[in-house]
Amino acid sequence: MEKVLIVDDDKELRTLLLEVVSGAGYRAQMVSSGREAVEKASDEDFDVVLLDLIMPKMSGADVLVALKRVSPRTRVIMITAFATIDNAVDAIKRGASDYVTKPFKIEDLLMRVKRVVEETRVDSSEKKVDFDRIMSSLSNSIRRTIIQLISQRKTMRLMDLARALEITDHTKVLFHLKILKEAGILEQGTDKTYSLANEGLKAFECLKIIEKYFNE
Repeated sequence: MEKVLIVDDDKELRTLLLEVVSGAGYRAQMVSSGREAVEKASDEDFDVVLLDLIMPKMSGADVLVALKRVSPRTRVIMITAFATIDNAVDAIKRGASDYVTKPFKIEDLLMRVKRVVEETRVDSSEKKVDFDRIMSSLSNSIRRTIIQLISQRKTMRLMDLARALEITDHTKVLFHLKILKEAGILEQGTDKTYSLANEGLKAFECLKIIEKYFNE
């Protein structure tokens, strides 16, 4: 269940938002000031923050910057009764994911929350790939053979790999396995067997395309 933090100095509004967001199935909390919001976000991970732009002491714009610093992955939706193009552009530049004007429809606000939550899910599931490291790993014929062998047999142990590669020096095989693990191509289970990670499966598909190209 995604977590939403509501930040507004208007008690009536933040209480209403808490009820609405909680009713939509999110775990919601609320605070009345920017300082409290930054402290909360420093201690807990929130998927979305609903942040009022105009607040005393610490403005919403300043809170936005501080939130993105302590919790970069958190999506922030700015809320304001004083909407201008300049305010909207400034909020987006500072890292806001969306900008809502008061008075707003509850359905519209929840739709925006749902959208940025989906963006957070996508960001969380996407794993950044070190393309250069993967290509460097594939440049060695022994490592390419290891990938092909494990793809065929699903899982293999060090001794099985050494025999299949016809390499008696096990430290040499371990060296190549280490490089493949560091590149995110292989993963090792608790039973000491090696298997292809998600990036390894992609690497294997790349190898098949490359081989097909050169064999044509």
